Amino acid sequence: MRALRNPGRVVGLWYLTLVLIGPLTLLYIPDRLFVHDNAALTAANIAAHQGLFKAGMLADLCGSMILIFLVFAFYRLFKDVDQQLAVWLVITGGIMPATLMLVNFVNSAGALMVARDPGWLAAFDKSQRDALVMLFVELHEHQITASEILWGVWLFPMGLLTYKSGFVPRFIGVWLLINGAAYVLLCVARLWIPAQAGTLFNYAQPALFGELVIMLWLLVKGANPTPRVMVRT
Repeated sequence: MRALRNPGRVVGLWYLTLVLIGPLTLLYIPDRLFVHDNAALTAANIAAHQGLFKAGMLADLCGSMILIFLVFAFYRLFKDVDQQLAVWLVITGGIMPATLMLVNFVNSAGALMVARDPGWLAAFDKSQRDALVMLFVELHEHQITASEILWGVWLFPMGLLTYKSGFVPRFIGVWLLINGAAYVLLCVARLWIPAQAGTLFNYAQPALFGELVIMLWLLVKGANPTPRVMVRT
């Protein structure tokens, strides 16, 4: 209970929950089920592992809700540092990406629906149904890229707030700004020069640990900003 009275540790706990959920839908399920040059195998994998695919859909829904709680916890932590920046953090880091994630649920539902081969899709032959599954999968991944750009953008107000706060080390704020720039550039590279995106990611990895650093700092050290005191004259 004492940890929950510390705004910094509340942020850290929500952040940790999001980090634990993310790898399921961003890494494990795509690696296990999606074969981007083989629509038939992708459709067959989804049909054969419907429970895993549904778990990923549920994780996406939970992740979007946790993201909202996380950004409002950040707002509570930073609102007295700079309220305008704190509002931008809520919008770019929570409301906009959470909305995209909720809309993306429809793409996952479409892929699952077609892969299960309902009878009313008999007008399409097998290769056409497989192509539809791959279309929904690709749309899902492009919408994740759109969300990831916002996950990079929100690190700019977070980095500035951290730097200005006085209760979190300034070097973490600088790291977050570099992290945000790297994230956005990697998303652009994935769209513009996909063949080189993997190489760029390997070089950018040190910059991408900024989020992990602030999460661990807030979990371990916490942060409890001193409220402003109104002085009467």
